[in-house]
Amino acid sequence: MARRGTRRHEKFFLAVLVLLVIVIAVCACLYFFVFKEEVDDFLNSHFGDQASEGGTGHEGGSQDGGGTQVGEGALTEISSAELSVHFLELGNKYTGDCTLIKVGDTEVLIDAGSRKDSAGAIVEYVSRYCTDNTLEYVIATHAHQDHIAGFVGSASVPGVLESFSIGTIIDFPLTNAKTNIYEEYLEERENAVERGAEHYTALECWNNEGGAQRSYALSESVTMNILYQRFYEETTGDENDYSVCMLLTQGENNYLFTGDLEGDGEQSLVESNELPRCKLFKGGHHGSYTASTDALLSVIQPEIVCVCCCAGSPEYTINYDNMFPAQAFIDRVGQYTDQIYVTSLATDVVAIPKEESETNREVKSWEYTSMNGNIVVYTVQEADTYALKLWCSNNTTKLKDTDWFRENRTWKGV
Repeated sequence: MARRGTRRHEKFFLAVLVLLVIVIAVCACLYFFVFKEEVDDFLNSHFGDQASEGGTGHEGGSQDGGGTQVGEGALTEISSAELSVHFLELGNKYTGDCTLIKVGDTEVLIDAGSRKDSAGAIVEYVSRYCTDNTLEYVIATHAHQDHIAGFVGSASVPGVLESFSIGTIIDFPLTNAKTNIYEEYLEERENAVERGAEHYTALECWNNEGGAQRSYALSESVTMNILYQRFYEETTGDENDYSVCMLLTQGENNYLFTGDLEGDGEQSLVESNELPRCKLFKGGHHGSYTASTDALLSVIQPEIVCVCCCAGSPEYTINYDNMFPAQAFIDRVGQYTDQIYVTSLATDVVAIPKEESETNREVKSWEYTSMNGNIVVYTVQEADTYALKLWCSNNTTKLKDTDWFRENRTWKGV
């Protein structure tokens, strides 16, 4: 009796096992041949690339937004990359912009802040990659010192326009500037033209006038596109809104540069162009609360954002929330990505409002060090796509993971 009972149990368990195998096989077939796409779409929409690929990414990867998992870069790869975008530290404590774009043997330099003596740091850095001493394209976005002073240089430090052979200069059609630095920029630009450079305004480029082009092919796969915004033709009291805007396109990857464009200019940029989603966005106006508005971000949905500023510096304000990069900027950008990187960091900050100071004057001072340092985003071709990699001269820590952020900012309200 015991043996017959045992055999019956063995047959029962065998039948259950066979049935279980059949069920698993049927489920597998349903997944791969019927429901796989729907399941993957659900996982990707809720958890991003990590859900479908099983990866955790390195410290530069995103978990809060921005579908691109930027790879860990290496300094030795940058020179041979098909495309590299460099956000430069400028050799002093002041906030300013300078971006080098290298495509093969073609170089584009956007802006040259922050002060005249920054020309030394800029020329030294650019010379590492611009080995033929020729900048094929120079873009000056607008007439503020922190964007054009390095083009001018000083008596002891030759400016960028003097230090390199220049192919084409593209700059702002309108300005309210009457400053010495603007007049000196015009003189240096004219000297470059006399040495053979072409000069066009962004409006001439948009209209394809007088030899200027709306789009410039930098290589077979990379195009530089000058975008339109209404303050190329309309005057405004906000000098930042005169900024030249450019979209760089490489295959399906797009990279957007808007200078210091503010809210009104960004609205016009969106209305005047069919802007795509962008892999990379240079944070508008150094991460100010007045730029990188929802109107623009909701369209471009950036995946990597690089900010040229001295984080926490009281240079422009002693309101801690509004110091670059501002809390409002982080709140807006954070809806799309946590891959935010910043060039420099203010240290030894003193910021005392005049009503609290002994002299009845606002008191502010600071020093600086690197945050991420020089930031380089470059591409490596993988099959039919261009994978992004990140290398920084100091570290690749995301802004929200820095000590400064934990002490001065919140991430999604926390």
